[in-house]
Amino acid sequence: MTRVAWDEESYLDLVRRACFICEMLAGNPDYPHHVAHRDERAVVFLSKFPFMWGHLLVAPVEHREHVIGDFPLEDYLALQRVVHAAGTALTSLVPTERLYVLSLGSQQGNRHAHWHLAPLPPGVPYDRQQFAAFSAELGSCDFPERDLAELAAELGGRLRRILVD
Repeated sequence: MTRVAWDEESYLDLVRRACFICEMLAGNPDYPHHVAHRDERAVVFLSKFPFMWGHLLVAPVEHREHVIGDFPLEDYLALQRVVHAAGTALTSLVPTERLYVLSLGSQQGNRHAHWHLAPLPPGVPYDRQQFAAFSAELGSCDFPERDLAELAAELGGRLRRILVD
């Protein structure tokens, strides 16, 4: 795995210019992502700025901004079923000491509600775990596009099998 310096300017441009999730879902070529799964309710895709191998996002297809207030309970629980299935598929593929699941975002950028699922690899020193694992100071990971496409395809297949059961 290669780390690259965090490009805050590019990141801020991406997340403030438009809703990157809505643009990706609309097929805008300026917002490409490796999508593992999409149905009428949710989308699962790999992070453009991963902090570890397998770092993915789960988001509702419909633009919603607040992870509790914008969801009727039934919609929230249905989306959390996808989060759980994505975590199950991910940890079956990627060696994981601990799966981090968190919702990040801001009304100034990344407004579309989404959950990050990030598999902490075994053996990471404690001082580089938890919040430190998401530190921009470490930079993001640079993975070959082919490897990301293969991971997304495998995740998608496993997710479909889990969600059908």
